[in-house]
Amino acid sequence: MVGAVLVQGDEIVGRGWHRQVGGPHAEVEALRDAGERARGATLYVTLEPCSHHGRTPPCADAVIAAGIAKVVACHRDPDPRVSGRGFERLRAAGIDVQVGQVGPLAEEAVRLNWRFLTAATLGRPAVTLKWAMSLDGRIATASGQSQWISSPAGRRWALALREENDAVLTGIGTVLADDPRLDRRLGLAAGPGVRVILDRRLRISPAARLFTVSESGGATLIYAERDDPEARRALAEKDAIVIVLPSVEPGAVLADLFARGVRSVLVEGGSAVHGSFLTSGCFDQVAVDCAPLLIGGQGAPGPLGGAGFQALADAARLDDLKARRLGRSKPDDLILTGYRNGCLPDLFKSVGA
Repeated sequence: MVGAVLVQGDEIVGRGWHRQVGGPHAEVEALRDAGERARGATLYVTLEPCSHHGRTPPCADAVIAAGIAKVVACHRDPDPRVSGRGFERLRAAGIDVQVGQVGPLAEEAVRLNWRFLTAATLGRPAVTLKWAMSLDGRIATASGQSQWISSPAGRRWALALREENDAVLTGIGTVLADDPRLDRRLGLAAGPGVRVILDRRLRISPAARLFTVSESGGATLIYAERDDPEARRALAEKDAIVIVLPSVEPGAVLADLFARGVRSVLVEGGSAVHGSFLTSGCFDQVAVDCAPLLIGGQGAPGPLGGAGFQALADAARLDDLKARRLGRSKPDDLILTGYRNGCLPDLFKSVGA
């Protein structure tokens, strides 16, 4: 997500932003908006102009051709196809280039694109763990009832998160218990997204509700530890792809997803799936809908299963914890978000923000 502004003196002469994958980049949009007034202007842009031929021609070449005098960018692009080469090309053409000298705006730009930057720097998709829970930390009652802990506003917030990520991931336990659709419904993003199921023993039924929405497109990927040719054929008829791994664990699944072009994953699993991502360290953000409910019950599950951490010193800590209330006339659920300890500082450092 990139924005660009062209300035002559104290006047903005052009604006642009990157509207969709494969479409014109922000710099090109701003140059078109400015026309001849771009010559001699200063370009302010949130990300280093690209220097390679991808889905579009190099933006650095367009900036040079337009006669831009100065470029101020929030940070470097860690994509190995760019990674400073865009700045080098601009400087070689005699353009004054400043990077990471815009104070808080540089950090704001990193936050805007933290998923893209995480994937580029770590070589795996950025991972958000998301769940809804009661005020006393339960994700279901002792009898297993979980719909609905969150409010309607909370459910819309959760659906919007799906459209901010390339893929939504859950475990077979959630599929068997809740029969979710795992689809995008708000029309906020281009394309249907990818659905990912962790199903070691390949127990998913071709009649699962998530397959009824597969006609809208998008891949359905099922990760298993055993192959079953008959089950594979039945799932293939539902346009699902079965990937057999020696071990269905977060690191291996994320590596395969990254190889398939997935750069961000929203984990909407049960406690076992969330626990496995937590203890493996394969997560970057936590997003929680905390509803004003008290469920109680010794057998009511919490959001994080598995063995957990045995010592407090080893527990996963979050940075940049924020809280906000949903709703205007009648605020209801409390949304909590935080990042894996060191996630943002490491990104700021790696891209020169």
